[in-house]
Amino acid sequence: MMTWEVVLAVCMVFASALYTTVGHAGASAYLALMALFGVAPEVMRPTALVLNIIVATFTMARFWHAGMFRWRTLWPFLIGAIPASFIGGAIVLPTQLYRPLVGLILFAAAVRFLWPKLFPHAQEVRDPPIVPAVASGGLIGLLSGLTGTGGGIFLSPLMLLMGWSETRMASGVAAAFIWCISIAGLAGNIAAVQELPSQLPMYATAVMVGAVVGTTLGTRLLTTAGILKALGFVLIIAGAKLVGVY
Repeated sequence: MMTWEVVLAVCMVFASALYTTVGHAGASAYLALMALFGVAPEVMRPTALVLNIIVATFTMARFWHAGMFRWRTLWPFLIGAIPASFIGGAIVLPTQLYRPLVGLILFAAAVRFLWPKLFPHAQEVRDPPIVPAVASGGLIGLLSGLTGTGGGIFLSPLMLLMGWSETRMASGVAAAFIWCISIAGLAGNIAAVQELPSQLPMYATAVMVGAVVGTTLGTRLLTTAGILKALGFVLIIAGAKLVGVY
């Protein structure tokens, strides 16, 4: 009979496959799954961050190799996000104050991607203006620190809705952003590494299997419309976790 750890690892395969399709690493899904399986809270966050770094490293390299990355799009967001993520990680707000609000924002973005005909077509793609990108990067970094995620669930919708990136390029930029923010988040709470579970190698293998599947879909097989649909589903899952649906 399979133990709950093996079942959790299998679930992580599917979560990683879905998230990496759009260049995300899956931290919000890993946190939700670990909570459902009763993993201790002090173990959840460092485990999710380590898995995020592993998946984001592979995902970033694969999207980069496929030509789906633009440094000019990424760096202004990082300037604001990296220091803000440290601040966000140190702030403890009442869960009922910010999580439902962020969840509703994600739901709204999901609607935009799942039913694009309800909204006007996106404007012509252009590089993000530096000052607004730094400022929004700071806000995303703060939200990432507060929620314990890599920030991709906030960055991807923003870039696409503002016309700051083409769809496929946004996936590669998001993967690199998540990699940087996850490393910063783990470095800011390095003491938590001692709480990593003995099952980490199994979980890491599981998310890598999912990442191989997801990045293959994202870089080779899915159309732009398919990527937007996948992103919509990712945002619904992340939003549902934040508002407490599961």
